[in-house]
Amino acid sequence: MLRRSLRVVLALVALGFLGYGLALNWDETTRAVAAMSPWAVLGAFAAVLLGQFFMLVAWREILAGLGTRVPLRVAGRIMFVGQLGKYIPGAVWAYAAMMDLGRDHGSPPRRTFATISLGLVINLGVAISIAAVALGSQEVVRQAWYLVLLVPVIIVCLHPKVLTWGLNLALRIARKEPLESVLPGRTVVLAVAWTTLGWLVYGLHTWLLSGRLDLYFGVYFLATGAYAFAWATGILTVVVPAGVGIREGALVLVFGPMIGTPAALAVAIVSRLAFTLGDATAAGVSFLLGRQVASKVPAYADQNGSGSTALTPDRNLSGSPEA
Repeated sequence: MLRRSLRVVLALVALGFLGYGLALNWDETTRAVAAMSPWAVLGAFAAVLLGQFFMLVAWREILAGLGTRVPLRVAGRIMFVGQLGKYIPGAVWAYAAMMDLGRDHGSPPRRTFATISLGLVINLGVAISIAAVALGSQEVVRQAWYLVLLVPVIIVCLHPKVLTWGLNLALRIARKEPLESVLPGRTVVLAVAWTTLGWLVYGLHTWLLSGRLDLYFGVYFLATGAYAFAWATGILTVVVPAGVGIREGALVLVFGPMIGTPAALAVAIVSRLAFTLGDATAAGVSFLLGRQVASKVPAYADQNGSGSTALTPDRNLSGSPEA
């Protein structure tokens, strides 16, 4: 109860600071929002949806590499519907929802848990790398140099043997059965590639909302790095649901010197709305598409570490079919 209250308080504090900054620049910010082209806003929303699609492909590759291959629409149902739990204080809700949905579609909880965790690690590593490359000359990012130290750590952790050991340790702590197989290196490379593509598309949404389309690549590159830095900051502040307030504050802090504080505030606000609407849209579409196959896939029976799935024959570390 105390921890939940602390999360709520921290979320309110973050939103308070964001609101204070908005109040100080109210007139300029509202003018900046009003000046945004409707086509730019629609384009930004489309970029968010496309980026989410690429992230879904990466997530599905990881799940398939761990032994459960599902159709893309089923993977979307597990990922997008389940991740709505991130808006609830406490990180466990999204995990629990996705693991439950995964079980309904033939993925044992330990594989879904490992897929969520690995997807998050890859996302964080790619985001920090992009931010470091794009914003290395910015004072704010130089002051947060310690975040870059996470990149080599993440690269080492993505080695298949280290990765399997780490995931099994996390599963042991979560009181789940260990993984039956090692994630192939090819799967890790594919997941990183799709995730990187997703981040480059996310950068388009920030660039479009900035209104600085006349400068093309230069501003796009900075806009991509700014959003990546803001997202990484928000996700590392685990006590605040979905990084609300934290992400927006970090985006204004980094992007403000480039396009002006009022314009950066406008970008942060519309960006949050675009991603919230994108999450809801992706979840709704995936739920409807996934329902068409939900009744055709028997749930995975996870009893004493054994089970079966109708989607793909699972293999253990020795390469033989799992009992």
